[in-house]
Amino acid sequence: MLAHPSGIDLSSRTLQYLSGLLAGRRRCIGSRWRRLACGRQALLVLAHLRCGDTYARLAAGFRIGTATAYRYIRKAVDLLAALAPTLEQAMTTVRKKAYVILNGTVLPIDGIAADRPYYSGKKKHHGLNVQVLANPAGRLVWASDALPGAVHDLTAARTHGIPAAFAADAIKSWADKAYQGAGPAVRVPFRGKDLRGWCRRHNRDHANIRSLGERAMAPLKCWRLLRKLRCNTTRITAVVRAVVALELAT
Repeated sequence: MLAHPSGIDLSSRTLQYLSGLLAGRRRCIGSRWRRLACGRQALLVLAHLRCGDTYARLAAGFRIGTATAYRYIRKAVDLLAALAPTLEQAMTTVRKKAYVILNGTVLPIDGIAADRPYYSGKKKHHGLNVQVLANPAGRLVWASDALPGAVHDLTAARTHGIPAAFAADAIKSWADKAYQGAGPAVRVPFRGKDLRGWCRRHNRDHANIRSLGERAMAPLKCWRLLRKLRCNTTRITAVVRAVVALELAT
């Protein structure tokens, strides 16, 4: 098999952060020897998450077995996922802000016709629904657990308890038309095509504010693994939370 040098568009700070976490975990469990040092394991994990490289390709590049590559990546992803903020922690953060932006995205996955719960009628492909909160500057604050792509954004938000959390803490939020009926704490644009006067101006101003929330999606989609997830659907929540932890930490 041929090998060639490659690059990952991440800073050395990200590598050092993950390497430090792995070193701390090894000390905690008393691990004395591993095939890859902490820095190499961190690089392996970042190559998988950022570039979407398969276990087989990574195993060949790092000269380890495919099962070893899978095990190293899984353990690191679980370690990172545990550091991602919960909704309660996110509420503590956004409570200090003027408002928060709520948005949803469908992460594409491989699927077949039998996987109807994962088929998004809006996106016309199989995927998993993830709800995202962003601060007024458009920076990612929190991402939810993954639900099947067929779940509507409003249903997903209610399932995670987002509108109730906003109402309990009197937090103002901006969202798109999909969240119509989420409650007074969630502000949505007026529906209709022939709006005039102040309704039209309201929708324009609302869109300008909400567009900042799209910036929170961009960092997630820079991680190529999230552009086409091929892992088990039960692992996708951990992968998303691991990426969020890396984004917030660095």
